[in-house]
Amino acid sequence: MNNPKSPFKLVSAFAPMGDQISAIKEITEHFSGHDKRSGPCYHTLLGVTGSGKTFTMANVIERLGKKTLILAPNKTLAGQLFAEFKEFFPHNKVEYFVSYYDYYRPEAYVPSSDTYIEKDSAINDEIDKLRHSTTRSLIDADDVIVVASVSCIYGLGSPEEYQEHRLTYFVGDEINRKDLLSDLIDIQFKRNDFDLTRGCFRVLGDIVDIFPSHEDSKVIRLEFFDTTLENIRIIDPLTQKTAENINKVSIYPMSHYVIGRERLKKAIKTIQSELKERLISLEAEGKLVEKQRLEMRTRMDLEMLAEMGVCSGIENYSRHFTGQEEGDPPPTLLEFFGDDFLLMVDESHIALPQVGAMYKGDRSRKMNLVDHGFRLPSALDNRPLKGDEFMTKIQKALFVSATPAATELALSENFVSQQLIRPTGLLDPEIEFRQGKDQVQNFLLESRKVIKQGFRILATTLTKKLAEELASFYSQEGLKVRYLHSEIGTVERLEILKGLREGEFDMLIGINLLREGLDLPEVALVGIFDADKEGFLRSVSSLVQTIGRAARNSEGRVILYGHKKTKNIVQAMEETSRRRDHQIKYNKQHNITPTTIIKEISGGIIEILSKANKKKTDLKQDKILKLSPNELKKHIEELKKKMKIAASELRFEEAARIRDEIKMIQEIQLYY
Repeated sequence: MNNPKSPFKLVSAFAPMGDQISAIKEITEHFSGHDKRSGPCYHTLLGVTGSGKTFTMANVIERLGKKTLILAPNKTLAGQLFAEFKEFFPHNKVEYFVSYYDYYRPEAYVPSSDTYIEKDSAINDEIDKLRHSTTRSLIDADDVIVVASVSCIYGLGSPEEYQEHRLTYFVGDEINRKDLLSDLIDIQFKRNDFDLTRGCFRVLGDIVDIFPSHEDSKVIRLEFFDTTLENIRIIDPLTQKTAENINKVSIYPMSHYVIGRERLKKAIKTIQSELKERLISLEAEGKLVEKQRLEMRTRMDLEMLAEMGVCSGIENYSRHFTGQEEGDPPPTLLEFFGDDFLLMVDESHIALPQVGAMYKGDRSRKMNLVDHGFRLPSALDNRPLKGDEFMTKIQKALFVSATPAATELALSENFVSQQLIRPTGLLDPEIEFRQGKDQVQNFLLESRKVIKQGFRILATTLTKKLAEELASFYSQEGLKVRYLHSEIGTVERLEILKGLREGEFDMLIGINLLREGLDLPEVALVGIFDADKEGFLRSVSSLVQTIGRAARNSEGRVILYGHKKTKNIVQAMEETSRRRDHQIKYNKQHNITPTTIIKEISGGIIEILSKANKKKTDLKQDKILKLSPNELKKHIEELKKKMKIAASELRFEEAARIRDEIKMIQEIQLYY
């Protein structure tokens, strides 16, 4: 039953088939018939790999017509879901919200060695832009789908304050331009009359150009006659050509932690009061070094706040800015949705435990900082939500997984929809258990057969070391191999998966990154090394998920290597066999011949992020080419010094980034 009032319009060449029909009906009716006065409403979708769970989710969204948050357990899966939902809903707002750090080392203190580790990070400007686009859409529109990682449960700043500080102008408004420029600075825009980039504005006579926080290719131009706003145009920042004339514009803050002057004054007073109490407490405990350290650091932050309105680590004072009480949960992305929205947790057996585990790790690290005088106790309230706090904010939730855990099944009670049928007729892969004593050589032989057929291969190991050694050995044997690990950044990770599908290489090796949700129909062989080693990565759920990576190809098969068949291996093989038999029966009844999924290799979020990275690289190259030989030599020497300093201070990731920059400059020198 379609909802004529729904703002969402699903675009697809396919109609629901098989189990999808009953699953969509059951889920929609359950949520539609629920009275919120009776408490939260939870439902589980148990769907095998390749059964079209994403399509089912899209149909539910269209029929319910509510703002939707889709929670993914990692950035890779979030990127894939973003691309799919963009295709399903081209006329609606589909947003992407993940951590904007390419690299993040949190502030920490190690008491045993008396080592203070300063916060160090590298922010991805394009992802920051997408985060601002998300919050802006949630405030301005109703037809919004947000695909997010678990970073969405971290404190984000008050949505009321964020909305209150947006600047809205209409054609014909009487505006004092001095006040306009002051207001832009208050919401953390910077004036730059020479190089207009995101987060900046410039003044050209009677014209003010503003580069919004959520854009990368559109600039807002305000044209004045004396104090009258005559025109509002959207222009191309490069060509200056007008793309659109509009009558109204809203400009959102550059930071989600923006605060008004009055709120800032109150916050400074409450920070001073907390500091005073904490200093008395430290002195009473005889912690004089900690007292001196805390006083010096906090007073410096207070001076910066009073003068500039911001300071380094401003998020640690967020409780004072939002006016919340000690221990209260911080405002997060969830607050931007309002009260009536739908949560969909993809790969819920992984994502829900992640949500529950975030708080304890964050608390432990910050307690060390507080106890030793590096931060005020209020820094503890700059944190992720606890598991129970997260669930209290959710009224309607759909848990989606091929292997749902006991947690979501218990929450859903009896409301579980099964989706075991694949509309394509594809069967769960054939599984073979082989002895692990010669697993490396045996898998090499099997891989060569698959590569000759034009298909791809996945291999999963238990350790990073084995994955690296396998990649090196197979490369020496003539295979085109890549290695996927946790240290690879968001963009590169997505590009690697796209490269596998396009045939840039034949085999991808990883640890636990190759299990949930990856849509790789070109993969015909999956190898699971050391499958008999008990533990999380070889649990029944993990094995079933890994086996499922071969279920999108009609030739798909899986080889498990080990010295013995463990209980987990037996259960995983039995469950896969049960699902395979169910599909075979359906195929016979409906005269279906299994066919490999034909899926376009769409860039999605990869293209968006890659274009931004290319722009940055091109800008760097342009600047480098303008340097004289002597200036270039001096620049390289300065970079080498920075690299050595970073390495000596154990900041190896930063040292590696500088090394890569030096290499890029040297390559440009050779080319030109």
